[in-house]
Amino acid sequence: MTLKRLVLFFVLTPIAVLLAVSALFGSWQEPQFQSRLELYQTNIALQAQAWQSEDSNNDNLQSIREAILGEQPLENATKQYQEARQSVQANLDKVNNKLAQLRSQAEITPTPPKPLPDLPPPTKISRQGKQPLQQSLKQLQKLLAELDLRLGILQAQQGQTDTALKTWSELQQRSNINPEFGQTAAVLSGLWSNPPRLLPNAQEPIQRNLEGWFRSNALVKLYQLQQRQDALSTVKAAQQESSAQAVVKLAVIGTIPTLAALIGLILLILLFAQRLLKGKASLLAQNADIPWSTPWDGETVLQVFIIGFFFMGQIFVPLVISVLPIPRPIVDVRLQAFSVLVSYLLVALGALLVLYFSLKRFFPLPEFWFRFRFQDNWFWWGLGGYCTALPIVVVVSLINQQLWQGQGGSNPLLQLALESQDGVALGIFFSTAAIAAPFFEEILFRGFLLPSLTRYLPVWGSILLSSLLFAIAHLSLSEILPLTALGIVLGVVYTRSRNLLAPMLLHSLWNSGTLLSLFVLGSN
Repeated sequence: MTLKRLVLFFVLTPIAVLLAVSALFGSWQEPQFQSRLELYQTNIALQAQAWQSEDSNNDNLQSIREAILGEQPLENATKQYQEARQSVQANLDKVNNKLAQLRSQAEITPTPPKPLPDLPPPTKISRQGKQPLQQSLKQLQKLLAELDLRLGILQAQQGQTDTALKTWSELQQRSNINPEFGQTAAVLSGLWSNPPRLLPNAQEPIQRNLEGWFRSNALVKLYQLQQRQDALSTVKAAQQESSAQAVVKLAVIGTIPTLAALIGLILLILLFAQRLLKGKASLLAQNADIPWSTPWDGETVLQVFIIGFFFMGQIFVPLVISVLPIPRPIVDVRLQAFSVLVSYLLVALGALLVLYFSLKRFFPLPEFWFRFRFQDNWFWWGLGGYCTALPIVVVVSLINQQLWQGQGGSNPLLQLALESQDGVALGIFFSTAAIAAPFFEEILFRGFLLPSLTRYLPVWGSILLSSLLFAIAHLSLSEILPLTALGIVLGVVYTRSRNLLAPMLLHSLWNSGTLLSLFVLGSN
């Protein structure tokens, strides 16, 4: 065995596996982004439910409103917030238990008088373990306080005043919260008490710590008690305007994906029916059993992914970025977006160069490798694949949420895109997610990995394994099942069409739809 093989198999590969496993288990401590996304959608639904059409007797408008919001928007929102609160409280208890275990270990672990030079003392290990947990603890405590403030307003608006006052009272009694949240809870308790109590400067904490529907309703209550008719009229007018906008937003993020998913469901039924009736003459059977002619072996595949993908993405590029004279942390959202794009392009460039030099000696490649054909039906394969992926991934995601209970981490780009309302930043995020990512990832996972695996596995096995590795490469436990499901659809589309443009289009449509939804939700 050559030195190159020894280093690849026994040094680089174990390091990559250990780091990947460590990153995956590290993501278990992080909250799942889907839970936060659902609360954003709930907040828009709450704003929309206050919408009143000028033609209040129009039954058609009322039917549309109920179709978008449901019959009991307040009750549904309360249930959503209670479930979110339970999830946060459970995660908070887990973090507290782990911190208690670390503290007890630090107390019983004797500190050697002279630690070995290459090992940090136990106290340093303890601090390193505590730091991410303490950061997670603060985030969860803040989120729990925010949920309690809002949950109390939901309860009060449904006439459950005693329950609301209890919610705010328990919030004030917690010693670990930011005093601002306690002050806001005291203001809200005063507004809904009997008789009411108006605290000085009550408006300021409401505007600072509440937003959207919650802020509007608290201000309406405050201005009614203060008998400030001008301020009351202003906030009610603003509430109606934002409610009308919220209805449009819900229609955009709800109607388009629902329609696409319905088309996808019909397509799935038709495709499976055609498969049963026509057998190998059906679209699903097209190229289904035809492997690629692969002149290289597994060592080349391992080399591309370990050196080109993993070490470029997890070690080399982050190291290069870290030594650049850039002020940190990056606060400006445009710089954050630009940093994400540059980092991704560097990883993609490095991985593609490793891919090129690894395959160079096999040129010219056999037929169907890295095939781009514009004179083909790739557009319909990509568009149809997107529609069929929607119902499949939605079902898998619902199951996935029950398994992970709000934990498991998510792509940090999603959070940045949700909270950024800067047009330039969103354009850069779009360039990363909807153009660069589909091009690079489809070349690597569908263009190279999937066909390479057909040397050892049947086509269906290659689709499954490449999809699983595609999901694992995103290094978030909670995303493995949904991304595997998406990867399977991408793999089926590519193996049947034999044209990389088809999965690239599907991938781009998927990421574009996600970004559009995040932009609409974040603009609330």
